[in-house]
Amino acid sequence: MATALSEEELDNEDYYSLLNVRREASSEELKAAYRRLCMLYHPDKHRDPELKSQAERLFNLVHQAYEVLSDPQTRAIYDIYGKRGLEMEGWEVVERRRTPAEIREEFERLQREREDRRLQQRTNPKGTISVGIDATDLFDRYEEEYEDVSGSGFPQIEINKMHISQSIEAPLTATDTAILSGSLSTQNGNGGGSINFALRRVTSAKGWGELEFGAGDLQGPLFGLKLFRNLTPRCFVTTNCALQFSSRGIRPGLTTVLARNLDKNTVGYLQWRWGIQSAMNTSIVRDTKTSHFTVALQLGIPHSFALISYQHKFQDDDQTRVKGSLKAGFFGTVVEYGAERKISRHSVLGAAVSVGVPQGVSLKVKELEKQRESTATDILQKKQEAEAAVRLMQESVRRIIEAEESRMGLIIVNAWYGKFVNDKSKKSEKVKVIDVTVPLQCLVKDSKLILTEASKAGLPGFYDPCVGEEKNLKVLYQFRGVLHQVMAPDGEALRIPKQSHRIDTDG
Repeated sequence: MATALSEEELDNEDYYSLLNVRREASSEELKAAYRRLCMLYHPDKHRDPELKSQAERLFNLVHQAYEVLSDPQTRAIYDIYGKRGLEMEGWEVVERRRTPAEIREEFERLQREREDRRLQQRTNPKGTISVGIDATDLFDRYEEEYEDVSGSGFPQIEINKMHISQSIEAPLTATDTAILSGSLSTQNGNGGGSINFALRRVTSAKGWGELEFGAGDLQGPLFGLKLFRNLTPRCFVTTNCALQFSSRGIRPGLTTVLARNLDKNTVGYLQWRWGIQSAMNTSIVRDTKTSHFTVALQLGIPHSFALISYQHKFQDDDQTRVKGSLKAGFFGTVVEYGAERKISRHSVLGAAVSVGVPQGVSLKVKELEKQRESTATDILQKKQEAEAAVRLMQESVRRIIEAEESRMGLIIVNAWYGKFVNDKSKKSEKVKVIDVTVPLQCLVKDSKLILTEASKAGLPGFYDPCVGEEKNLKVLYQFRGVLHQVMAPDGEALRIPKQSHRIDTDG
């Protein structure tokens, strides 16, 4: 009946998080957690073939975790070397003869070194290279004027613009991040560059602020202030104030964006910009696994326009995308179509053809470089596994809720896990908060919920929606008929209910 687990599945799981036990858990705690999950995932409890198959996979994974952690020798080896250290062939592990205490001490030392390296490496570098090629002569030639010129029989195609940009981030503390960025641009023989430095501070679970300083040879010094705030779980606002210094004096600018999640894949934006290129803009962006659609309308100085664009995402290993857009305004009409494809682990190559009236025809070639970005297929696989676990929990959760309601115990009203602060510069990314109400309710026992000091992404029914970013767990629960609320950073232990979580209704 049992199916073998792949090596990839084993390597992607944390046994302690899977069983929801401390790294110092006793054998009794391990046994209790193992029995609880076996009852939840036992294949014989499910008649549906699909659910039975999913339960079988999870049941075997829990059994594998318990077998490793219940044996003192294999547990000590796992603590320091991970799952690969348990393989008998291909690894020469001298420390297997050492005591568990000695191996654990070395593991803790290596863990501290790994955390230090991780902090140093989290610079998140990003770069963009784009090239514009003027191909108007392919479609609209002035043959009468150049008929006597040598070589005039061949169309003239030239590079008329290029843009290069790069940015890096450096976390200073748990709440402060420094960002350094620069860019170089050239168009029709004229070029210039700029450099910017920003300091961002997360002020609360609902917002952050950022100070920006910049300078360039085309424009004078720039001083800016950005503020972000979550108004509701589905609505946020961003305000950007800027002072641009130039030979003409100081040019102030103000931009405010109000956004609302219309559904899990669609966001609506209202933007008002005053000062530099004043305008009012409204747009709707829908982003799904297979497509990206945008419709926008802008009224402003000097440009007013209407825009509609569509991008189709192929579900292949190269993450191929094709796109098309139509933009019409006082400046004329532009039709653009193109495609992009992943050419390496960190690079994407794209090309687009732009046909405009009266602009002409141009070809754009773009290369994007992204470091340490988790692929969409990995996140999708983890999401599907979490959803399968949640379906298996439904019956158990129903019984737990009935028991808790009968004694006015602990009821999880809503729970979310992920990144709650949405960076405006990454607004096109997928939703970064997931609903974990059912998995948390399933962990409630005797009106108590205890989560150990480990990443919550490894818990049954959870997955990491934003790999490499700071995450939190937000829980709204009811205990003895009174609402409570808590937000806990990922990796920290959590125990509920607590008196300090109680929501003060008198205010």
